[in-house]
Amino acid sequence: MKNRVFFADMRTSANNNLFNKLDLLLEKIGIESRIKKNSLIAVKLHFGERGNTAFIPPIFVRKIVDKVKQYEGKPFITDTNTLYSGDRSEAISHLILATHHGFGYSVIDAPLVIADGIRGNTSVEVRIDKQIFKEVNIGAEL
Repeated sequence: MKNRVFFADMRTSANNNLFNKLDLLLEKIGIESRIKKNSLIAVKLHFGERGNTAFIPPIFVRKIVDKVKQYEGKPFITDTNTLYSGDRSEAISHLILATHHGFGYSVIDAPLVIADGIRGNTSVEVRIDKQIFKEVNIGAEL
């Protein structure tokens, strides 16, 4: 089975900025048909590591949140804790880091949820039947 890949380059103009391109991508994936009224919608992303900028800027996440709300979904922003030590290894420091990187409710208009619990050990096993893994653990809140 071939996967469809959607792409928007970073070149912009006054009439075609990155927000417009994100809107177009969301419509191309059929976001409206994927959201049931009042359903909880996880927007999974990486809040970044301390000292880097390798994460989606919160203003773009807000655009996704607004689109989910437009179609009457209830979005929440989520990530899981890391297995290695650091600011993302437990939920309290993880949420503080996310807020420092601009992912506060006042910016993105959606709550933050660490999907695998406060210590990163709340998960459920999901059967996937793939070549290497037959089952995987995912954050219980997802």
